[in-house]
Amino acid sequence: MRFRNAFLLCSLAATLAVAGCSTTSTKSETAGGEPAPVAEQVASNQIFSGDYGAVEDHGYALPAVPINRVENRFHRQIVDYSTSERPGTIVVNTPNRFLYYVLPGGKAVRYGIGVGKAGFAWEGEAYIAWKQEWPMWHPPKEMAERKPEVAKYVEAGMGPGLKNPLGARALYLFNDQGKDTLFRLHGTPEWSSIGTAASSGCIRLMNQDIIDLYSRVRPGKNARVVVQQ
Repeated sequence: MRFRNAFLLCSLAATLAVAGCSTTSTKSETAGGEPAPVAEQVASNQIFSGDYGAVEDHGYALPAVPINRVENRFHRQIVDYSTSERPGTIVVNTPNRFLYYVLPGGKAVRYGIGVGKAGFAWEGEAYIAWKQEWPMWHPPKEMAERKPEVAKYVEAGMGPGLKNPLGARALYLFNDQGKDTLFRLHGTPEWSSIGTAASSGCIRLMNQDIIDLYSRVRPGKNARVVVQQ
């Protein structure tokens, strides 16, 4: 087990030089398997499609997400989820573009996500060391080399706001040595990117979804995150 964890952490750390944030069916979903057919899931799961309206949040007017233009499977919902991970663990299923927040009783809250594009995807284990509402954005230097227009934000940072790539909330992932991985779970105003591989390595959720996930997470070593490829 120690070897496996060390390998996964090394896999995660190896990406740091090039990546960072810009930013009722009778079948159950499993941590390592394919989900049940979408039609069965949508018919049986508890779906929160009505939770994507406009909201006033800490002085910011978050616009409504046109949720009818987002595939039903990427709407926030509670699903049957068979896993050995304890409640409170976050499992990111990169291929299927889902993030699971494990609940007691074989359930999980499932969110649709956007993931890292080719060359920026990663896998491994980490924990959420801290979280922030309406965060500042500091792109890594490697991103500034690729995109000179963001270089001014490396040191000074981009202030919080509706155009900030981290959106309304950010959860910061650290490794077992207590070092910042530079990867985040964060919101995005780009709702159309959910279900795609478009980010620079971080996992993005619709702003209304990251607010919901943020409210469930208590930072610390027990706030475990497992990213699968």
